[in-house]
Amino acid sequence: MEKATFAGGCFWCMVKPFDSWDGIEKVTSGYTGGHVENPTYEDVKKGNSGHVEAVEILFNPEIFSYEKLLEIYWMQIDPTDAGGQFHDRGESYKTIIFTHNSAQHEAALLSKQKLAESGRFKKPIVTEIRQATAFWPAEEHHQDYYKKEEAHYKEDRAKSGRDEFLNNHWDKN
Repeated sequence: MEKATFAGGCFWCMVKPFDSWDGIEKVTSGYTGGHVENPTYEDVKKGNSGHVEAVEILFNPEIFSYEKLLEIYWMQIDPTDAGGQFHDRGESYKTIIFTHNSAQHEAALLSKQKLAESGRFKKPIVTEIRQATAFWPAEEHHQDYYKKEEAHYKEDRAKSGRDEFLNNHWDKN
């Protein structure tokens, strides 16, 4: 098994797209990239922990490739927005690919370059690529939020503007 870690705004919206594929063992909501050990949701929301909301994906690369994870990731975010994602604003909602080894780093750089060259977006791709650091799982009530609090999840996602953006920038398959 390998790990992949992606920050794409609110972690509630980042679990479901990865959650039901063969080869993906677990998707965990949490915090990474900052300087506070074992941060809480409140620490991260205040914006002074240095952490972003992220998902850590445990996957079997023989069944589901890291490159396919990257494809799914790009299709969940606005990679041109450095100030957060959709209605979630601030440093803790930035888009970042956290890589766990040199192969992931190279694949992430290549996928970012291909996206930039595709012409899909008029503005520059600002999503960062960084080496993974400690990942702190979020509180239990944030795990699998789209399942536990389905009505609230759907309402929040509908208000966010995420789906309209994604529908306008990605082909429907």
